[in-house]
Amino acid sequence: MTASPARPPTGRSVLRGSLAAFRGRLTAASALFCGHQAGEALVPVLVGVVIDRAVGTGDPMALLFWLVVLGLDFLFLSTCYRFGARNAWFADVSADARLRLQVASRLLDPRGGAETGRLPGELSNIAVGDAKRVAIVSFMLPLGLAAVVAVLVSAVALLTISLPLGLLILLGTPPLLWLVQRIGKPLERRSGAEQERAAQASGLAADLVGGIRVLKGLGAERAAVRRYTGVSGTALGATLRATRAEAGVLGSVRLANGLFLALIALVGGRLAAGGDLSVGGLVAAVGLAQFLLGPLEMFGAVSAQLAQGRASAARIAEVLGTPYAVGAGRTGPENTSLENSGPENSGSGDGALPERPGPLVLRDVHADGLHGVDLEVPAGQLVGVVADDPLAARGLLRVLARDTDPSSGDVSLAGIGLTDVSPDDARAAMLVAAHDAHLFAGSLRDNVLAGAPAGRDPEPAMAASQAVEVSEALPDGDDTAVAARGSSLSGGQRQRVALARALAAEPPVLVLHDPTTAVDAVTESRIAEGLRDRRTGRTTVVVTTSPALLAVTDRAVVLRDGRITADATHAELLGDPDYRTLVTG
Repeated sequence: MTASPARPPTGRSVLRGSLAAFRGRLTAASALFCGHQAGEALVPVLVGVVIDRAVGTGDPMALLFWLVVLGLDFLFLSTCYRFGARNAWFADVSADARLRLQVASRLLDPRGGAETGRLPGELSNIAVGDAKRVAIVSFMLPLGLAAVVAVLVSAVALLTISLPLGLLILLGTPPLLWLVQRIGKPLERRSGAEQERAAQASGLAADLVGGIRVLKGLGAERAAVRRYTGVSGTALGATLRATRAEAGVLGSVRLANGLFLALIALVGGRLAAGGDLSVGGLVAAVGLAQFLLGPLEMFGAVSAQLAQGRASAARIAEVLGTPYAVGAGRTGPENTSLENSGPENSGSGDGALPERPGPLVLRDVHADGLHGVDLEVPAGQLVGVVADDPLAARGLLRVLARDTDPSSGDVSLAGIGLTDVSPDDARAAMLVAAHDAHLFAGSLRDNVLAGAPAGRDPEPAMAASQAVEVSEALPDGDDTAVAARGSSLSGGQRQRVALARALAAEPPVLVLHDPTTAVDAVTESRIAEGLRDRRTGRTTVVVTTSPALLAVTDRAVVLRDGRITADATHAELLGDPDYRTLVTG
């Protein structure tokens, strides 16, 4: 069983980490927002003072003075909000970028595992939508803290104006906050379901779009539409339920706030009628009651955003905490780099692969579809592997590519176990070119040279793979733009360009999986000869049933029932009826 990241993250730790990463900005934003809310709370108080001390007395100098004070208060509160919002938004967008990078780094970790069982669209939804929901908490939290300060300042002001009103706010706000928190719980649960189903719909849509050509070729458009309609309908239902829950939360919060404020206004009115409040005091009390509507509603908004943020943080934590598919090896990311390892390290057993590796050896390897594979490929040999079961072929390729480690047994290169080195170093020494290799958006030349050493000429590799014919058929030759996933090319053209890319990389060991299934027989024979010439002196393994490719190999092995059952030249094996059936159909 492969290792998981140390201390797997939880939704709580992801949310806390997002906030802690920008604590300085959040502290500044909180302080400035608190200043803004304190200034806002003072506005009705100052208006009441103006009425009692200037308007009521008819003193123009007092009126001028208190109007200046009121103006300075507005300058203070507006400045605080401006710079508070700047810091909060910086924390928000920075936390968003940080979370996206964390998810992307986990997905791109050479040890893999995070993508298992998840569609690309689902992963995109987590990296974009969920990251944003968590990041927005960085903006909302300072506003929530400022709302608390606004309530406290208002309570102190009301205590000064009227003891009963101040006590009413101080004693009534905590139960109101508790009620808001309780109301937000169902939203958190429904928000998680909404995001999960939306991610599934997004992933399915990306999958269907990526395979649109195949679907059209099979005439399966209607089935694909039905499938997406069903998943999309489920996602819509979850979204509507979550939206109803959010509307219920906000409506309930507003109702509770309205009743609370009506109570404050009622008590203040009775006090004014009894002569316990001045006209200015009544104006200030009513103004503060109206002002409190904003901070109290902010509690509901922050609670709803926290509920969504916690649900999204839990989904991000699932990706970040996914167990790795393979181990790091003794030369993993946290250990010594092998960039300077040389031929003298061959067989040293110190976990460093040499630049010119020796034999590739598999001893009693068990993995998906493999049940005790024993195989030795001497350095510089071209070997064909004929598998009777696609599962066994994929299992062998995944083990050699270090996409998975054997459940038992050992794979070594030059006497060094692949599990003893980092996935990056193993893949640098042994390149496994998958049958469904993807091309990237860019020119044909850029695709061929994607993994090649700097300054490498693409023409020899293109000639060997017959990709020169592809270049000659395109309007701008090597400079022709290729669409994402190679969708602008035919299947045979994509295969030849992908093979040219693998050959141009010139890895010490190259493993190919059915590289010619989409080309005609004449082109396949030319590719076989080009492959033989291009890889002379370098270790090459071709997993295929193509007679043309097997004919140029030094030897061929048969992988049957998860074990190597035959090992001879292709010509010798053709005498076996079962082998002939595998390679000729």
